[in-house]
Amino acid sequence: MTSTTTYSKSKGRKALALAILSIVAWLSIGGFSGQAFSKISTVQKNDNAAFLPEKAESTIAQKTIVKFSAQSADLLPALLLIVGDVNPQKNPEKFAAINTFAQNLGTKVLPESGKPLSTYFAPGIPAVAIPAADGKAALINIQLNSATATENVNEKPLLPILIKFIRGEMSKEFASAKYETHVTGPAGIFADLFAAFGSINTKLLQTTLIVVAVILILVYRSPILWILPLFTAGTALGLATMIVYLLAKNGVIDLNGQTSGILDVLVLGAATDYALLLISRYREELHHHDSRFESMKIALRGVVEPIVASGSTVIVGLMVLLLSDLSSNRGLGPVGSIGIASAMFATLTLLPALLVVFGRWIFWPKVPRFDDVDEKLSGFWSKVGSFVDRKPKPIWITTAAALIVFASLSTTLKSDGLSQTEAFTTRADSVIGIEKLGEHFPSGEGSPVEIVVEQKDVAAVTAALKSVKNVAAVIPVTDVDPVTKQPGTNVKVVDGKVLLYATLSVPADSREAKKIIPSMREAAKKASASALVGGQTAIGYDVEQSSKRDNRVIIPIVLLLIAIILGLLLRSIFAAGLLLATVILSFLATLGVCALVFEHVFGFAGTDASFPLFAFVFLVALGIDYNIFLMTRVREESKKIGTRAGVIKGVTVTGGVITSAGIVLAATFAVLGVLPLVFLAEIGFAVAFGVLLDTIVVRSLLVPSLVRLIGPKIWWPSKLKDEVEISAVK
Repeated sequence: MTSTTTYSKSKGRKALALAILSIVAWLSIGGFSGQAFSKISTVQKNDNAAFLPEKAESTIAQKTIVKFSAQSADLLPALLLIVGDVNPQKNPEKFAAINTFAQNLGTKVLPESGKPLSTYFAPGIPAVAIPAADGKAALINIQLNSATATENVNEKPLLPILIKFIRGEMSKEFASAKYETHVTGPAGIFADLFAAFGSINTKLLQTTLIVVAVILILVYRSPILWILPLFTAGTALGLATMIVYLLAKNGVIDLNGQTSGILDVLVLGAATDYALLLISRYREELHHHDSRFESMKIALRGVVEPIVASGSTVIVGLMVLLLSDLSSNRGLGPVGSIGIASAMFATLTLLPALLVVFGRWIFWPKVPRFDDVDEKLSGFWSKVGSFVDRKPKPIWITTAAALIVFASLSTTLKSDGLSQTEAFTTRADSVIGIEKLGEHFPSGEGSPVEIVVEQKDVAAVTAALKSVKNVAAVIPVTDVDPVTKQPGTNVKVVDGKVLLYATLSVPADSREAKKIIPSMREAAKKASASALVGGQTAIGYDVEQSSKRDNRVIIPIVLLLIAIILGLLLRSIFAAGLLLATVILSFLATLGVCALVFEHVFGFAGTDASFPLFAFVFLVALGIDYNIFLMTRVREESKKIGTRAGVIKGVTVTGGVITSAGIVLAATFAVLGVLPLVFLAEIGFAVAFGVLLDTIVVRSLLVPSLVRLIGPKIWWPSKLKDEVEISAVK
């Protein structure tokens, strides 16, 4: 037996009391945080305009555009499409019925709020039916007041409730005529997005917990032990959710549905990862020490540095997102950092307390005994370590070559943005509506590009815009007749400016439409230097441009900061550079695989412009974790037995726990695929695949084989290099 320290009864009682106090404190936190789960969706913002930087042209334009309506808030068009034989010449009665429905829609009462729909409509803008040229469809353009339509009712987002009600009323009204009805446009699309995001806090969380529980049961082969890390992870998520909710509610941070979903899987995945590392080291020490308190003390001493370093790399990578032009990205920085910090805090305080309170029996049926047996030095991972020891050169060449091949495919990844209709993995009503709209009307109908020009320049700018390819029509906004509530003939002038509506011949949210925006801005500014081009299409274009800027600025900074953390942790510039290089190679290889899978397996049209940045932050920051877990243990062992033996033992003793941690993290992110949103499904696949690649290939084979070949020089410029060499000579 090698236990050199025996805990006295007084020390044991003190440690036990401290553990119980820690558990009580965390249970109190859990009691306060429970309500945040149900309320988090009420503080989310899910429209592009809210995320734009102040300097974006569409943002500047929007400040003037709102002055052309009888309200101070933005307009949110809801396009009500009725498909059928509604030709006003052939079927005037049917068309008149559609007009009557449009005019009476505002009087209908929304049950959830008890208010008429007109409460949410923009005042002074009439709702009239517009017939299609082919007589086979009619369009009602309802301009919603964005301020009132995006409020909450009964602690739920109002917009999806409102649009669902309108869809129901249309179906009831026109079912007897066998008309096909849809609600699309920005309001319909955002409502479907809101509805999808609403499932994040229920469906996603439940699925993630089930997946993690199953994996933990398989890993521990215990009917009891899995409860503790899962309870710890859930408690950490509760703390993070409560903090994020309070910050978002008070306007400190921006929160959207994507960020909320990522927070759930990030906290559960990271907390479980850290828990696996601690439990593995604790179990190892229980074989060498009679006291569970002494075992936990040593285990904590061994894992606190890699866990803190691992969490710090993720936090640093996320906080750099504060440099983003987009507030949605900036919001993910503190939200994700709060989640990781909560995961670390819970793992290093709550979980140790739970483990020592429950004692050794929690590992039943395979209870670790005080027998001085190192159970990890045999089995599968010892064979992997021996394999690396025997053939390091062929291993690193083969693995590196395979990664380079996949990395070369990363250039084929289509990351030029997704249209709003391409954002869904399912056939939402708004998506079908957009398609049907394009069959009967100019595709950009109902969501025109909005151009603010000086009154004197209206004719020149109109002519210039009409010369741009795919601009179907350009008309000025007119006053509304106060009696008939119908559009008048007088051009509306506000502060000497006129608002032009440019209808595109392609869908307003498509990539093709966004590509027209630069040409429209160039043409408009040649005719009038002060012209401003805004609207939903311009907003989408400006968001993508900001995303591309963020990729160029943020990625290099994240790499530099992570390199510094690695250097400080390992006391080695060489090791830090090597680990970072392998993770970057793994990231590029993952993008290459994504390019193949997204197009040929999932059938996605491409990725959001921000996808490379999100994938980079998560893959590099999380992927480096496993190298940190491995190399901190290798460094610890190298001080005792030399680098060659140290790397083999490091692979052997950490192989099982790191692989398990990787599988858990991959599984939690893969769960994002259950949501009907392409972006989250893509992020989920990329992180899941990338983490497994890091865990199975990079950490298990590539890094150990390189360290085995390089030898003690890997620790340059630390003294460990010389000490290991001297010991080896001796």
